[in-house]
Amino acid sequence: MVFYVNQPLGYVIIIALILLATKLCGLIFRKIHLPEVLGFIIAGILIGPAIFGQFCGFTLIGFEDAVAAGTYKALFALEGTTGANETISVFSKIGVILIMFSAGLETNLNDIKNTGLASVLMASVGVIVPMGLGIAISLPFGEIGLGPENIYRCVFIGTILTATSVAITVSVLKELGKINNKLGTTIVSAAVIDDVIGIVVLSIVTSIARSGNVVAENGFDAFKSTIYGTIIMIVAFFLVAIVAGIGVNKLFKWLEKKWPRTHRLPIFSLVVCFIYSWVAEEIFGVADITGAFLAGIVLATVHRSSEYVDSKINVDTYTIFAPMFFANIGISNIDFSGVGGTIMVFALLAVLMGLIGKIIGCGAVAKAFGYSWRESAIGGVGMMARGEVALIVTQTVTSATLGEHALGGEFMIMTVLLILISSILTPILLKVLYSRELPLKGAPAVSVASAGTDGAATTDLAAQAEPQTAGNDGKN
Repeated sequence: MVFYVNQPLGYVIIIALILLATKLCGLIFRKIHLPEVLGFIIAGILIGPAIFGQFCGFTLIGFEDAVAAGTYKALFALEGTTGANETISVFSKIGVILIMFSAGLETNLNDIKNTGLASVLMASVGVIVPMGLGIAISLPFGEIGLGPENIYRCVFIGTILTATSVAITVSVLKELGKINNKLGTTIVSAAVIDDVIGIVVLSIVTSIARSGNVVAENGFDAFKSTIYGTIIMIVAFFLVAIVAGIGVNKLFKWLEKKWPRTHRLPIFSLVVCFIYSWVAEEIFGVADITGAFLAGIVLATVHRSSEYVDSKINVDTYTIFAPMFFANIGISNIDFSGVGGTIMVFALLAVLMGLIGKIIGCGAVAKAFGYSWRESAIGGVGMMARGEVALIVTQTVTSATLGEHALGGEFMIMTVLLILISSILTPILLKVLYSRELPLKGAPAVSVASAGTDGAATTDLAAQAEPQTAGNDGKN
């Protein structure tokens, strides 16, 4: 029996299955101290066609055209083409927009200004080095759709490797009592700046890549389809966003005085978020997640309002929309049929470059600012972890809107491995590095073995940062 999901009520059971699967897998991953978002993706893979549909011929949730073609059998067949269902995509799109909006809300511009040049340079070099390494290793792999003839895709690989997730690092630093020292503050601030730079880079490269695929229906579309027009529109968007942000800031300060901590604030905040996202993509040709992120940063300047808004919005985001987004990656975007030996070799090489790039780039900047070799290594390792933003970037550069320049869904396995490996290695290496710290005279040495016995350093993004999860990659 096949239930064809082509009516509104049909999606109720699909949402129920996704929420149940993501919660169960998320709890398992939380239990073993891995990011919960990885559990969400695994849940999507398990209930979708990626594994059971391809290798067993039966899946819980599949796609109508694949079922009709006899590719596999499914209990619930989603309307639409393989890997694309309009209703699930809407939930997923709202989810990614809200995640990035929350990331912006958690970005404190004053903290960034106060951390000085070290954090800015650490973040900048931490973007440049992994991106350069990602592009370099992509050039010899023309057989999997990369290579010099597909330079945009090579740049996309580099862009994926730039994202940093500080959530895991923060939990370990808190556990070891190092979160508020100079190095800990520098790492956290650098990770926030890293996100800002990464989103700007993503907007630039995707806008330029998309410009050649725009079908010009009028003179304005034709202008945006040129490279120089794209660059002008990107600059114009940031200028408009900043100017409009000044007005939004004043409006919310007035709202905060008139109706403090009321539901009006989250509702009006969502209006701002969605308008910024729509204007960014549809008018200026900039990624919608960039608009959402900037909207969050604008509202973050209204300090008390931003905390209240973030606490309210995160409830809906991490109750339904975020699980739908991450599960949809597993259901619709991961396809093991295209994952051959060459893809796996490249994925592992890219993961290695992603880890090394952060350690070398960020560590070198820390060393240049007078930190010891051990402290410099801590700075590099602290910037090494990846999370939500890496997934969001990958989902963006595999989007069909990029036309022939889009990466194939098989490259999602690279990002999943990057998050998994970095999430395991980061806390281990940080604890090893801190265990070698010489104790102060007369002070007992810190025991790494005892530091985490109470389980305080969970890497569960939704639990440890539940009002903070998506922000810095949650932080992320």
